[in-house]
Amino acid sequence: MATAEKICVIGDGGMGTVCAIMLAENGHDVVLWSAFAEQARQLAADGENKRFLPGAKLPDRVRVTADDAEAFAGVSMAISAVPAQFVRGVWQRLGSKCPADLAICSVAKGIENGTLLRPTEVLADVLGGAPGRALAALSGPSIAPEVAKRLPATVVVAATEADLAVRVQGLVSRPYFRVYTNPDLLGVEIAGATKNVIAIAAGILDGMKVGDNAKAGLVSRGLSEITRLGVAMGAQAETFAGLAGIGDLVTTCISPLGRNRSFGEAIGRGLSVDEALAAAHGVVEGVATTESVMALAKRYGAVMPITSGIYDVIFNHVAPRTAIRKLMSRPLKAE
Repeated sequence: MATAEKICVIGDGGMGTVCAIMLAENGHDVVLWSAFAEQARQLAADGENKRFLPGAKLPDRVRVTADDAEAFAGVSMAISAVPAQFVRGVWQRLGSKCPADLAICSVAKGIENGTLLRPTEVLADVLGGAPGRALAALSGPSIAPEVAKRLPATVVVAATEADLAVRVQGLVSRPYFRVYTNPDLLGVEIAGATKNVIAIAAGILDGMKVGDNAKAGLVSRGLSEITRLGVAMGAQAETFAGLAGIGDLVTTCISPLGRNRSFGEAIGRGLSVDEALAAAHGVVEGVATTESVMALAKRYGAVMPITSGIYDVIFNHVAPRTAIRKLMSRPLKAE
């Protein structure tokens, strides 16, 4: 086990809470920061995150706060656990309190709209890319409620500096949570973001009850197109064949706990996009990510027909059945 440290976890959602629990189980002191004072008070009073992770008790080593300065007092690392579209706003608020050389590990999975930056790139942009600040991303099949129940999970961590990846690996690894290192930070973050788009498509198929053959084809061809984008951007193809890619993709496409798949399923059952979003419990990262991924596909010349179809369903109000027909009637070609 790694030497005991004091870590702050920025974000009180499901994954942030799980990270705080695992760090505390490993003997580290943890400050769990919430953007909202009332939520922080409730978390501290209840000793569990009843809103995002009911039933998972916070260890005594976890202290909850909404005070920006207190979050960073004496800490040696930060975990950024806020949704991708909120990373910039949260860290703009916190930037003046964050030590210039503090290493930060992101667990967000998405691409910022407009800038098309990955979460670690947003962090570098907001915090000024201070010399000596190392950044990492922890990703892979890790649905928070399962991890909170200590069910086995395997993930990867990649970083701007190899020793930070090894450090994070040691900090959060548990008997039920196995962490591998990966040298491809770009690929890990792109895989984590793009799989959410394919998960929405998987949910739509579930809602329409079109069968397992369709879903298997979707996962296979979905992996092909997200790999194509990643490689065009400079990522390693092997990353998409590992935990950050196919591993996370499979989990997100089959789990009833995944918000992106559940959102898609609601659309497949006939709900409108707005109705499906209203029914979701938490942020559906894949919606905003779909817009960003389409922009990246155009920038890098990557053909992504499934992502294009999901974009049409969400933003152009195309009926799911029409989008499926369009995909199935594309010109025949070699795999």
